[in-house]
Amino acid sequence: MKSMFTAVKNKIQAMIDLMRLTKPYGTLLLLMPTLWSLVVAAKGTPSGKLLTVFILGSFVMRSAGCVMNDIADRNFDGHVERTRSRPIPSGRISVTEAAGIFGLLLIVALGLVLQLNAAAQYLSLAGLGIAIAYPFSKRITRLPQMVMGVAFGWGAVMAWVAVRGAVEAPMIMIFMANFFWATAYDTIYALMDREDDLKIGVKSSAILFGRRTGPAVGILFGLSSLFFILLGLTAHLGPVYYVSIAAATGSFLIQARAVHRSPDRPAAFSLFKSNVGVGLLVLLGLVLNYHLF
Repeated sequence: MKSMFTAVKNKIQAMIDLMRLTKPYGTLLLLMPTLWSLVVAAKGTPSGKLLTVFILGSFVMRSAGCVMNDIADRNFDGHVERTRSRPIPSGRISVTEAAGIFGLLLIVALGLVLQLNAAAQYLSLAGLGIAIAYPFSKRITRLPQMVMGVAFGWGAVMAWVAVRGAVEAPMIMIFMANFFWATAYDTIYALMDREDDLKIGVKSSAILFGRRTGPAVGILFGLSSLFFILLGLTAHLGPVYYVSIAAATGSFLIQARAVHRSPDRPAAFSLFKSNVGVGLLVLLGLVLNYHLF
């Protein structure tokens, strides 16, 4: 009985690890542009229903994306220092079990999507395709981080359409600001695996940029700030929003300088995680814009 209990406990822990439930920073980074879009589209007062659907949806789809990523990378993860202890390469979960978990997560996601209008439902199909394609893009393109930028910004597109029923200029600015931001912070994340990726043939922007990664990240962050400013102009946002963008840009400058100094793995990971704070800072600026001024 004790051994059975231990086996069940270990399997549950492996499922938790597979879905990254103890590592919420990825979910928060996925959620941020979605919340920005909801707040701006609803002029500061998104409905409780849409907030619930998109918060849960971000959690579910990030988990599903992690599962699909581990299935796709099952023959690579065992050769990378950071990922060799993941559930599939370590043998704690089989590929069949992982596929079953992925299917269950998609069923939950479908239930959430059905709460949205028809246009957002159609957009969700494209979002699913992008999420599935991302793990495989590392074999094809030298800029898979840009594919992830699209995937992490798709929730913002769906959220805007769920509120407004149409594609409008501020939504495009949110999507583009997130696209460049996500490409930048995922490039920083890729620094942790650059040496291992070179050995096993996995592509990344960190490998492509090489010693120019610092300036490249700085340019990507700069483009993100530009689109944040364009968002302010197209959505007629006030001074408090621009203060938050100025603070976010300050963080971008600090990160780009740190990357230029070639951070080690722990430092790169710390820089990556700091972007959760950047996303929250932008969200705070948007909320205060509508409720204080």
